[in-house]
Amino acid sequence: MQTSEKITASAMGNEPVKKGKRKTSFLILFMALVVIGTAWFFYYEVYAKYSEETNDAYVNGDLVVISPQISGTVSKVVVDQGDYVKKGQVLVSLDSNDTQIALQAAEAKLANSVREVRSLYATAGNAKASLEATKVEYNQAISDYERRQKLAKSGAISQENLNHYQDLVETTKSQYLASQQALKMAISLVDNTVLETHPAIKSAVANLRQTYLNNLRADIVAPISGYVAKRAVQLGSQVQPGTQMMVIVPLHQVWVDANFKESQMRDMRIGQLVTLTSDLYGEDVEYKGEIESLGIGTGSAFSLLPAQNASGNWIKIVQRLPVKIRLYKDNQAQYPLRIGLSMLAKVDIKDTSGPLLSKSVQLEARFDTDVYENTLQEVNHLVTQILHENVGINNINPE
Repeated sequence: MQTSEKITASAMGNEPVKKGKRKTSFLILFMALVVIGTAWFFYYEVYAKYSEETNDAYVNGDLVVISPQISGTVSKVVVDQGDYVKKGQVLVSLDSNDTQIALQAAEAKLANSVREVRSLYATAGNAKASLEATKVEYNQAISDYERRQKLAKSGAISQENLNHYQDLVETTKSQYLASQQALKMAISLVDNTVLETHPAIKSAVANLRQTYLNNLRADIVAPISGYVAKRAVQLGSQVQPGTQMMVIVPLHQVWVDANFKESQMRDMRIGQLVTLTSDLYGEDVEYKGEIESLGIGTGSAFSLLPAQNASGNWIKIVQRLPVKIRLYKDNQAQYPLRIGLSMLAKVDIKDTSGPLLSKSVQLEARFDTDVYENTLQEVNHLVTQILHENVGINNINPE
């Protein structure tokens, strides 16, 4: 009996202790929730309220397809997949025997055309001289006939002799008219031209330039610096213009396409700063950039088969708009990005002063290459040389 009273007293003494501990735990939990709520409130007001992020973002870039401009057989492949190439470097060579033969034939044709046109000018000169000679003969025949007419009236010569001079007038007249027509025909072939502007010469020069370019295009060069990808060309392959040989990717010009929900796009503007991380390097490597353009339409709107929502069973799906992000070149050399890599993009939307759509007109080329310039300089010198060798005149302009 005494023992049970002791147990009851002990239980009654422990009950206030447990209640005190329970109140302390609730108080600590409440304070923790208040701290967490306060921290979240300040985090939202200071940072989260002014940023939008998505992990539906991928690295994109230009894929420069290398194709031949002439048909031929591949005789040399200089680069392989993954190699770095410089702008203007030879990538693939085609067998140039046929193009060299065609170039030699074009040179001979130009030289022959120069000589033929020279003969046309000479023919025109001869026709002019012949016209002058027949004109003199015709005038002389008229004078002789008029003198014989006076002599015939006085009976100094016979009528038969007079008829002979009359026939001579008709003959020289016919020759004079024929010379006029011959001169017109000769002049029509060279009228209003000089040697280098004659149609036959211009045609031969154009043919020479085309065959020269075809011979030059047997070596296929890189229009831009970058890395080789998707090499499909093989030695001995017969290729045609437009055949895809390989792709060059300029990794120094990549950008990021981030797809944000339409509900995230309200405060986004062109020029806002973006912080990006890639799954390849992790959160330790950050990339900086800015919004270059906001999507003109959703991905589904530009798909091959756009969605048709005019049906009875319709479920609203939040659409995404593509946002193009231009990357700064801060650490791309040390941590290069590849096409298709997944990225996490965080946009700072605090500054909403930028435009929603670009209002400037793009007049200059965004991308260009100069590897195809000045390809006609050597052929122009060749044209000038052939003209001088076959006509011997100075100051000839091959243009």
